[in-house]
Amino acid sequence: MRVGAIVTRFLQLIPVLFGVSVIVFLMITLTPGDPVEIMLTGQNATPEQEALLRHDMGLDRPLGERFVVFLGNAVRGDFGLSFFHRRPVIDVIAERLPATIELTLVALIIALVAAIPLGVLAAVRKNTIFDRLATVGSLLGVSLPGFWFGILLLMLFAVNLHLLPVAGRIGFAYEVPPVTRLYLVDSLVHGRLDAFLDALSHVILPALTLGLPMAAILTRVTRTSMLEVLNQDYIVFAEAKGLSRRRVLFRHALKNALIPTVTVAALETGSLLGGNMVVETVFGWPGLGRLVVESIFVRNYPLVQAAVLIYAFTYVFLNFIADILYTVLNPRVRL
Repeated sequence: MRVGAIVTRFLQLIPVLFGVSVIVFLMITLTPGDPVEIMLTGQNATPEQEALLRHDMGLDRPLGERFVVFLGNAVRGDFGLSFFHRRPVIDVIAERLPATIELTLVALIIALVAAIPLGVLAAVRKNTIFDRLATVGSLLGVSLPGFWFGILLLMLFAVNLHLLPVAGRIGFAYEVPPVTRLYLVDSLVHGRLDAFLDALSHVILPALTLGLPMAAILTRVTRTSMLEVLNQDYIVFAEAKGLSRRRVLFRHALKNALIPTVTVAALETGSLLGGNMVVETVFGWPGLGRLVVESIFVRNYPLVQAAVLIYAFTYVFLNFIADILYTVLNPRVRL
């Protein structure tokens, strides 16, 4: 793979990110509602106080000037002050981002561990009861609304059976010194198995809600890809040579069948970030998605703009990684 092609492909992301920043800025800024009025609700503020606060927040500047300032600061990693928290936006986001990363990683692991074996078995046992059940299950997983599925899991395992916690990342009784701010990792680093199990019990329901729809998509992709590979001439030739079915599947077919699965998984990981907003709200998960929802209600423009840009950059970057992975796994494809 040529380094120049990768650099060129990366440079092509710049206009995409610029376009996203324009759309995000306009959508957030032109949304009905005045953050000054929301912040001063119930304080009997005078018009002079409102004007002073609006000036401090930069809301009295022309729209074009505000965008230029916003874009210039964003390039330097400065997203301004949060209207609601009165702290730098980047600091507020940094507090919540590890929770979202942890939830996304666990959901991704669940999706991959469930999807790849199911997809392979469904392809190998084509037109059997197992194949039909896997197909129906994947269709249901894609079709069911995430918030409804999350509430269902919450009611069953947390409210009725009392097997898992209702909300939060870890119990109040556990204090784990931060290293990565990922409780599952930090608890293992410090040898705290009790804290690890408690953190795992908190993350499992939201991760299932987030990961199972992705598992449904990857199951269908893996099954379709595996069926296509199994019909290739080199697979038929390998079986004709007398190689065992197990060796043909795992040494020859699986590697090529997983090419679409890996690339789709990279793309779907970006979609997990969008799904985080709903899941974190349902489960009271203190992550970035829940923070965005809260900030939208109080018109906290700087924080919403920064968070959406982070989501957009992550999604675009994962698309870039997916393209590179595809060329690595399939050398016939060039960037």
